[in-house]
Order: sequence, then structure tokens, then C-alpha cells
Amino acid sequence: MLEITVSHDSGVPPYEQLRLAVIAQVRAGELAAGTKIPTVRALAVQLGLAPNTVARAYRELEQDGVLETRGRLGSFIASSGDPTADAAGRAASEYVATIRRLGLEADAAIHYVKIALGT
Repeated sequence: MLEITVSHDSGVPPYEQLRLAVIAQVRAGELAAGTKIPTVRALAVQLGLAPNTVARAYRELEQDGVLETRGRLGSFIASSGDPTADAAGRAASEYVATIRRLGLEADAAIHYVKIALGT
């Protein structure tokens, strides 16, 4: 999930704050390859920004290879260059989507992962 705070008092433009925050979360492993990110409009509302500001950040992230747009499916965190990490990130994203569809809580999801890992 995208956790971003934009400071309107900063000397750094909002689109750049957003771009840098996404990159930082990708580098920290908080946003894995295949993670779907909010639509431009949804994130603009969430952050109190103009849609054009978010769209600019998304365009630049796509140019940098951080995001990939899949047409009507939306925008996703792009591959990291490590195929095993990418596959694991996609599997985790799919698992979380399934857990949410089933209406289960995070504790239950972790419980099932631990069982599957035998820990």
C-alpha cells in the first residue's frame, strides 16, 4: 500500500515529493514488483493534490522504469531486475488481493503463510 505524505510547505514540488516517496518505498522493499498503485484521481484525492500533479509524478516514474501502466488494469510497480524477487513480489501481491477478496484480516493472512512455510 502506498503510504505517502506531501508537504505543501516544502520547497520541493509536490510531484517530486511523490516521485521520491514511491522510489524510496520500492528501494526499501515496501512496494514489491507487481503491486498495484492507486489511480491518479484516487491518489490526488487522498493527498489533496491536483490530478495533473499526480499524473506528472506517475509519468516520470514510468519513464524511470519504476512504474508500468497496463492500460485499463492500472499502474503497477515494475520489475526490479531480480526475477526471483519479482516473482515473489507478484505472488505476494496476488495473495494479498485474494485475502482481501475473502475478507480476512492481516493476522489470518500471516497465520496461513506461516502454516504454508512450516514455521
